Amino acid sequence: MDRFKRGLTHIMVATTVIEVGVDVPNASVMVIENAERFGLSQLHQLRGRVGRGADQAYCILMTKDDLSYTSQERIRTMCSTTDGFQIAEADLRLRGPGDIQGLQQSGALDLRLASIVDDEPLVSATRNAVRDLLAADPALAAHPLLMQHIQNSKNKILWGKIS
Repeated sequence: MDRFKRGLTHIMVATTVIEVGVDVPNASVMVIENAERFGLSQLHQLRGRVGRGADQAYCILMTKDDLSYTSQERIRTMCSTTDGFQIAEADLRLRGPGDIQGLQQSGALDLRLASIVDDEPLVSATRNAVRDLLAADPALAAHPLLMQHIQNSKNKILWGKIS
């Protein structure tokens, strides 16, 4: 890796250690084998290792022939955008948001009335309304029933049931 960084070696074959280990501005081509095995954020990070200099750069994603729907969508996303926010949104759609108060980092959230992805305007409006409510009344003194509900369920909040 050091020889590549210093320009003594012109081709490097590596594991994903290059995701964080290499900053070579003139690196211009990356080939990712079995790209369907990587998540969107890792593919985005890997692709970011090339194209840091003035030269045109290329990131070639090699996959097997028969891809699952999820793998197809990941590859399609990587080929259609370099915008990290769009990639993160696609990842959220494909993997799910996971558990709000637990440790699970992906999977369905199963809210009763809303989808955290499809109803983003509603989620944002709700977040803003809660922020405004707490700014105006941090102790929820004007909302005793809400405060009572929060206190009664302090150690057993089921966030998925709130929606």
